[in-house]
Amino acid sequence: MKIATVLGARPQFIKAAPVSRVLRKQYTEVLIHTGQHYDPNMSAIFFEELNIPTPDYYLGVGSGSHGKQTGEMLIKIEEIVMQEKPDYVLVYGDTNSTLAGALVASKLHIPVIHVEAGLRSFNKQMPEEINRIMTDHVSELLFCPTETAVENLRKENITRNVWNVGDVMYDAILYNKELAQRQSTILADLSLAEQSYYLITIHRAENTDDPDKLKAILAAFADIDGTKVWPIHPRTRHKLEEYGLDASAIPGLRLIDPVGYLDMLRLESGAKKIITDSGGVQKEAYFLRVPCVTVREQTEWVETLEGGANILTGTDREKIVAAVHKEVAPVYADVFGDGHAAEKIVAAIGQR
Repeated sequence: MKIATVLGARPQFIKAAPVSRVLRKQYTEVLIHTGQHYDPNMSAIFFEELNIPTPDYYLGVGSGSHGKQTGEMLIKIEEIVMQEKPDYVLVYGDTNSTLAGALVASKLHIPVIHVEAGLRSFNKQMPEEINRIMTDHVSELLFCPTETAVENLRKENITRNVWNVGDVMYDAILYNKELAQRQSTILADLSLAEQSYYLITIHRAENTDDPDKLKAILAAFADIDGTKVWPIHPRTRHKLEEYGLDASAIPGLRLIDPVGYLDMLRLESGAKKIITDSGGVQKEAYFLRVPCVTVREQTEWVETLEGGANILTGTDREKIVAAVHKEVAPVYADVFGDGHAAEKIVAAIGQR
């Protein structure tokens, strides 16, 4: 059996690592990298650190508007899929790469496998929400990370070939967190002590494309005492420059280039709190038992809100500061599976 996997963004590289490791023991995998994330620190380093096989195809699509980016992907992925004639096309998550891969396969009558199916933020202003919904509705096999995701699909009358296998990012965390502890020198390199800093990641268009929101977020960072480490996304850095905002002037804020997966895990596990707008980082914080503040109005990972592990603030300056300074004693639950999602996915594919 041949499976074509389409990926293109940092979270998808992390998800693909455990699945590819198991998948390739039984089947042929053709790896198609769209190039949606092309910065070496957000792409190549993940393949090296996670031992993901070198992509069979690299499309080099890069950045651009949603229409331009997705359109280029559709054209290039279709050519490859028609040539390779896979039995399935496998996609992860909710990016433009996800949607492009799913649409190509469905038009060519090739069944789609969607890993991380069923997530909903119920905010259709988010491009990712549209990508999720459309991908789920054209998929043949839907692998959900939580029971909430299964229920979301049921409400949309998607009940056939739906499995709750757990979260493949949890597989990756369990596999790599001790390796990160041993190999990463990022804390020493930055002269950081454990629990002495806040870790920041801000990259979503809903925050970075609105100068007022970005100003409010930076104002909140200025009100937060102590050391704040921000591995800044190239797109976010560009937006700061475009708006004439100088984040480097904020006391205690240290801007660094994007880091690899092992360094990021180490920064996350060593932080006293994480401030983010990333869905993946919310989960990693939860898996690593680090309190999280999410600079969004909604989250698709509603499980992280239970027990006080994650707090939603939107971009309100005072809410962000209050949530960061709030003393919390989070309660964590095993709602993301047992760390064997990849094996369950491959076993389910084999039953088809």
